[in-house]
Amino acid sequence: MTAFCARIVRATTAALFAVAVCAPAFAATKAHRPGSGHKPASGLAAKKDPAKKDDPPINAKHAILIDAENGSVLFERDPDVMIYPASLAKLMTAEYVFNEIKQGRLNLTDEFPVSENAWRKGGAPSRTSTMFAALHSRIPVDALIHGMIIQSANDACIVLAEGISGTEAEFARKLTERARAIGLTKSTFANSNGLPDPGTQVTTRELGLLARHIIVTYPELYKIYGQRDFTWNKIKQPNRNPLLALEIGADGMKTGFTKEAGYGLVGSAVQNGTRLIAVVNGLSSPKERAEDGRKLLEWGFKNFDHRILFAEGQIIGTAKVYGGAEGSVPLLAPGQVQVMMPKAGGDRLIARIVYNGPVPAPVAKDQPIGVLRVWRNDKVILNVPLKAAEAVAQGSLSQRAVDAAAELVIGVFRAGAQKL
Repeated sequence: MTAFCARIVRATTAALFAVAVCAPAFAATKAHRPGSGHKPASGLAAKKDPAKKDDPPINAKHAILIDAENGSVLFERDPDVMIYPASLAKLMTAEYVFNEIKQGRLNLTDEFPVSENAWRKGGAPSRTSTMFAALHSRIPVDALIHGMIIQSANDACIVLAEGISGTEAEFARKLTERARAIGLTKSTFANSNGLPDPGTQVTTRELGLLARHIIVTYPELYKIYGQRDFTWNKIKQPNRNPLLALEIGADGMKTGFTKEAGYGLVGSAVQNGTRLIAVVNGLSSPKERAEDGRKLLEWGFKNFDHRILFAEGQIIGTAKVYGGAEGSVPLLAPGQVQVMMPKAGGDRLIARIVYNGPVPAPVAKDQPIGVLRVWRNDKVILNVPLKAAEAVAQGSLSQRAVDAAAELVIGVFRAGAQKL
């Protein structure tokens, strides 16, 4: 037997063993794959998971608590059900406007006119939350942003939508498109302000992700969320966020209410250098909303602290390379990898590298490869992007032939595993 043939036999044997080991795990993953159907918004009728003894003492039907530093999840309760967001949808409008400013397509000093449509649907005649914008007046973008965030002004949102996109319907289409661009895969928007519409639906998890994105991406504009009041048209209105008045380090973000949605809140607070983001939805009163937001944040600060999993620059693992001069490539995270863990201990932590492989050569240094996925007990709490720590050149003809033979065998057995 030639040395080349011997290498193919060894590679094939290794492939057989790998497939035999991995097939049960593959089958289990397939069996537990969640449905992809788009369920209608649940509003107040959603069934909440039974509470565990160590859970925070909150009544919200939908809730999530996130570490703002890396997006790891500290607590969740039915966070992936589609719900009506009410005014929490204004977070998406704010993100879109902030991005337009960041990209240089919009300036804070630009002025937009108040149309009759904006005045009637969101202004004083609407009897909804409003900044009392005068009909046919022109308002600077800076003031519209303050009205939207601090006063939860529906007219401000419509004026911004029409000024940027011509119509609110076109702006809403762009909101959904922008949501996909920043990683919100489910949420849809039919208007700029969250007024009742079956086309505006979100998940509690994605509201948390959106809040974190705003905090991290637009730190200067985020400061507006912490302002206590705003005056326009000689009418002073307080910030509607009840958490700002509590001594828990809160500096944002947004409340919402409609009959269909119930009372909801996205809140963020900082204590001892740690920022947490809490989202609660489906509550029955403003008082309950404020209490649940406070309790969830305080529970997180009291019961968790940071644990380092991988230091900055530490090799986290490797990914298999196909047709390369090397059989694998080492992987790095963008920086230090840490999670918040319960101070009392007892939780089981699992970390796995997830990627589509083998990775075809050549591989460039810093090329995105996959993610480090971290579970706390049975919940995914963190996804960290991984990149190639070094380049891998394309291999010789014989190396590529060996890899091709191995992949052929793996493909055959993978197909068999899928039929199990």
